[in-house]
Amino acid sequence: MKKLILSLAITLIAALSASAQVKKAPDFTLPDAQGEMVSLSSLRGNWVVLDFWGSWCGWCIKGIPQMKQNYAELSPKVKFVGIAFHDSKEAWFKALNKYQLPWINLWEDPETDRNKSLLKEYGVSGFPTKMIVNPDGYIVNTTVGEDPEFYEILKALVK
Repeated sequence: MKKLILSLAITLIAALSASAQVKKAPDFTLPDAQGEMVSLSSLRGNWVVLDFWGSWCGWCIKGIPQMKQNYAELSPKVKFVGIAFHDSKEAWFKALNKYQLPWINLWEDPETDRNKSLLKEYGVSGFPTKMIVNPDGYIVNTTVGEDPEFYEILKALVK
C-alpha cells in the first residue's frame, strides 16, 4: 500500500511539474565558502535540490550521509545547494570542514532582516527543509524533516 501511495504521489508531482502549476522559486544570491556570490538563476536549466539547514540542527546533520550518497549518484544531473541559516560564519565554516560537504554551500547571515530572509520567501517552517526545483525554476516538491522518500521522489522526477 505504501508503495502505491508513493507511486501516486510521484505521478502527481511529475504531472504538476510538467504543467508548471507550482510556485516559481524566488531567485536569490548568497555567498559560498570562498566568498563568491552564487544565484539560483545561475543554475537554471538543471534540477536543483535546495537544502535549508543549520549546523545546530541534529536532524540536518543526521541526513548528511544520505544526501552525500544521493549527491554521488545524481550529480551532475542534479545540482545540490545547501543553505545554512542561524549560523555564525565561523560555525558554518566549522561544519563545512567537519562534514566535508561536496555540493554548493551557501550562507545567509543571521543578521538578515526576518522579512527579507529566504526562510520567509520560501515559507520554511522547520529544519531541515528540502525543495526540488525543476529546470524551469519551479518548486515541485517540499519536504520538511528527514524523509527517505524525498530521494525516491527526486530520482523519479529526474530519470
